Amino acid sequence: MRKQMTLLGAGGLALSLLATSVMAQQPDYSRLGADLTPVGAERAGNAAGTIPEWTGGLDSDAGRLLEDGFAVNPYEGEQPEFVITAQNYQDYSDNLTPGQIALFERYPETFQMPVYQSHRSIGYSQDVYDQVQRMAGQAQLVNNGDGITNFPHGTFAFPIPQSGVEVVWNHNTRYRKNVHRFYMQAMPQVNGSYTLIKLEEEVGYPNQMADVDHESIPNTLLYFKQRVNAPSRLAGNVLLVHDSLDQLQEPRMAWVYNAGQRRVRRAPQVAYDGPGTASDGMRTSDNFAMYNGAPDRYDWELVGKKEVFIPYNSYKLTERGLPYEDVLQAGHINPEHTRFELHRVWEVQGTVKDGQRHIYAQRNFFMDEDSWLITLADHYDGRGTLWRVGEGHIAHNYHEKIPGYAIETLYDLIAGRYIALGMYTEERAAPNFDYTPSYNQFTPAALRASGVR
Repeated sequence: MRKQMTLLGAGGLALSLLATSVMAQQPDYSRLGADLTPVGAERAGNAAGTIPEWTGGLDSDAGRLLEDGFAVNPYEGEQPEFVITAQNYQDYSDNLTPGQIALFERYPETFQMPVYQSHRSIGYSQDVYDQVQRMAGQAQLVNNGDGITNFPHGTFAFPIPQSGVEVVWNHNTRYRKNVHRFYMQAMPQVNGSYTLIKLEEEVGYPNQMADVDHESIPNTLLYFKQRVNAPSRLAGNVLLVHDSLDQLQEPRMAWVYNAGQRRVRRAPQVAYDGPGTASDGMRTSDNFAMYNGAPDRYDWELVGKKEVFIPYNSYKLTERGLPYEDVLQAGHINPEHTRFELHRVWEVQGTVKDGQRHIYAQRNFFMDEDSWLITLADHYDGRGTLWRVGEGHIAHNYHEKIPGYAIETLYDLIAGRYIALGMYTEERAAPNFDYTPSYNQFTPAALRASGVR
């Protein structure tokens, strides 16, 4: 079904990448900030020189800040070094994932990957590095990895991971900030036609909220509210989620406000393979942000690390005024606006546990080592067929020192459709990270007021 990935890395790092076998030796956290970056990536470049050494990432003034939060592309003017197409992808197959190969085969005339010089642009503030160093080794897996404890409101729980589930937890505990954003979601049909779904999202983290005693709620990960603003038939529907670190001890709490019924209801379906908001069945709840929620339905194998062409420094997809119609096309987004670079990724394979169920029987995540963001995801159905391929086009907000996705896509290879979400280039402002929410905004009582049309 899939090609076995090989372990990469120098010296002790290669030893740390054994799959799910238990390591007797405690990780050497003194390596953080030394031969490893402060968050656990390999500092050195690769032997071929095609992946550079990490030197701290982009400076906060790497590009001019425009009005309404948009910023200049720090790599504007760079041209692709080469373009991978259906005609030549076999020459690069060692650095491609099964999902990428499947896209070339599914769309041989139109799918392309323009490959640019690799830049290790991601860097965090010193406060983040200090926190990772201070808390390294404290997080503990519970319930066989289904939750973590002793890690209240920390960042990057396992910077030197020993198992697949620890890598997944690094994605779920990655560094983030409170944010208020407006963005678009679309599900293009086979012929390319689509309806834009306008979403408004607010996210708060307990340790960044002045009116929350975050020390008294160590298991709370985040508060999330999502409102549909358009089209009119969906406008006013609101989703509220309280997420936890150990969802078996304290399950995710979710509520929805239905504007048509004017009622607030509990929403246990907002988890795992429950349908995503206004997605026409094109994504699951846990497809959001490439992956979220409790990892308990899968056995997670740490396959290893590999050098892969991944969507990176995707600043073209964040340029103010870029029309959505120029991005969205039949089959897949427009390759003219994408950028791929060679980077090291961690691969983790999840296989549904005996006695559990999920529409994805297997999922393989490819995670950028510098950000712990899942950037590529292959999803297999119960027959072992590669079904959906996810791309998280990473763009680092160098002003805020926080990486994120310029756009997320999930391609259905069987249906010939896809979903794209996170687009904001035609909105009135870029995501606002100076947002200061209060707890009262994330209560069920506040839902109805949020949903008034």
